[in-house]
Amino acid sequence: QVQLRESGGGLVQAGGSLRLSCAASGSIFSINVMGWYLQAPGKQRELVATITSGDSTRYTDSVKGRFTISRDNAKNTVYLQMNSLKPEDTAVYYCNADGLRVGTNSVPRDYWGQGTQVTVSS
Repeated sequence: QVQLRESGGGLVQAGGSLRLSCAASGSIFSINVMGWYLQAPGKQRELVATITSGDSTRYTDSVKGRFTISRDNAKNTVYLQMNSLKPEDTAVYYCNADGLRVGTNSVPRDYWGQGTQVTVSS
């Protein structure tokens, strides 16, 4: 059974930093894209950043220059370094593994973590 487990969320003052981690566990052959999404209260889930197995990255405009996504393919882990945090970054952050295969001939599937709360106080 594949599971994604996030860690690193918490409460921080504006201007501070947090580092989120997400480890995928279970029988995993490969993961195409890993990413982070956020969901603020009353709003839809939205993209923060993604990274491919070849380390190509994509960021939403609001976090460019402040957040950095990285991954360790050997550990099936993705990270999100968040600097210069703002109160509007407050949300639940979800890890995503897109195109995850449990074997060479398996159908790629999409998996989500349970989410970790990030709260930025002004």
